[in-house]
Amino acid sequence: MAFTLGFHIILVPFGVALTTLMLVANHRGLRRGDRDALLLARRWSKVAAVLFAVGAITGTVLSFELGILWPGLMGRYGAAFGFPFAIEGLFFFLEAIFVSIYIYGWDRMPPWAHFWTGVPVALSSIGGAAAVIAANSWMNQPGGFTLRDGRVVAVRPAEVFFNGAFWWEMLHMLLAAYIVAGFAVASVYAVGMLRGRTSRYHRLGFLIGFVTAAVVLPFQMVVGDTIARYVFEAEPAKFAAIELLPSTGTHVPETLGGILVDGEVRYGLPLPDVASLLAAFRPSTRIAGLDAIPPAVRPSDQAVSTVHLAFDVMVGLSSVLMLLVVWFAWLWWRHRSVDGRRWFLRCCAVSGLAAVACLETGWVVTELGRQPWTVVGYLLTRDAVTTQGNLWPFFGAVLAIYVAVGASAVGVLLSMKRRWQAEGDDTVDVPYGPGSGPDRAGVTVGSGQ
Repeated sequence: MAFTLGFHIILVPFGVALTTLMLVANHRGLRRGDRDALLLARRWSKVAAVLFAVGAITGTVLSFELGILWPGLMGRYGAAFGFPFAIEGLFFFLEAIFVSIYIYGWDRMPPWAHFWTGVPVALSSIGGAAAVIAANSWMNQPGGFTLRDGRVVAVRPAEVFFNGAFWWEMLHMLLAAYIVAGFAVASVYAVGMLRGRTSRYHRLGFLIGFVTAAVVLPFQMVVGDTIARYVFEAEPAKFAAIELLPSTGTHVPETLGGILVDGEVRYGLPLPDVASLLAAFRPSTRIAGLDAIPPAVRPSDQAVSTVHLAFDVMVGLSSVLMLLVVWFAWLWWRHRSVDGRRWFLRCCAVSGLAAVACLETGWVVTELGRQPWTVVGYLLTRDAVTTQGNLWPFFGAVLAIYVAVGASAVGVLLSMKRRWQAEGDDTVDVPYGPGSGPDRAGVTVGSGQ
């Protein structure tokens, strides 16, 4: 489950945010008569379609795993936990329908009518992500159901979906999607610019992606800081793991790095009082440590260390990306361009990987930070997971499928890249707008031609 979820989560930002970037480019192309923007929109739509297909496969495997690997969860709480997935299925079908219409509509529909068929793609992808986040956040703060003799006998759907943790988790994930997609797109064009492809097409592709991520990232930093205080109040066990805090106390330091060995912090760098200040803006803030958790449900040292290190990586890389954003702002203020700034472009070339690492480590904190609970306060993981065995052959088959699907997706994207490079950016006709059709000078954006 960890492997398949870790693979699938990389695709989510592109389903949520790449379609929005596509629409930004499409809108710019129509409003400003910008053939480069229209060409970007068309090519990004094809990339989005490939990644949507891969996401459909990996998401389907995950849905089967919920039933196969987690019979205790689905058997006891499926009536509540399954409701958000029913909503997600509706959004998935809507997204699939409008992805098909948008892709097919190039060259076949009036420009603005075609543009508006892409809007439901972006909205339904956000709705689908919200439904999955609702299920995940419900496990962190379950509610909206009535138990009788250990089984769910009544479900209040609105309370299940909009549970106590939903809004913060949803906002955090939505912003993360735009950050990951924006930096990933920018990194592709940064590599191209480093290799000498400095046409306006490449510069525009870089700027749409990077500016999107740069605008969103400061908001994400504020949201992340607010969520940390929310976790301190609502999920004290997770907060103790994040802060690598074995004992309850005040004037708690923020520990950079380090692991927990036999209940003691080793190899970390403590910053005095910082954790207490971050939790409630006072050095005297009292923070519950792992010793406040009953031994029967206390997370292991290994789990705590993994959560803490994942959180450090997430925050550390986010801070580095924020410095990259500041660097970009300075370059743009001074020069109105990033052309020729090779060290900046080199950093941008790896920013996509750094953003993906932030995403993965954030999900490690969310998922592993809940342990040993699957549904906090109601269902322990040892009671939720299958005991049937034979997992290694199953995992081997899933691994083989994912390797094949991943390699095929990369192969398709690389073949598309080679074909586009062979076509060139300045000679290829765009689907509609300036430069489309045999009479380049006679076609205007919005004419329907």
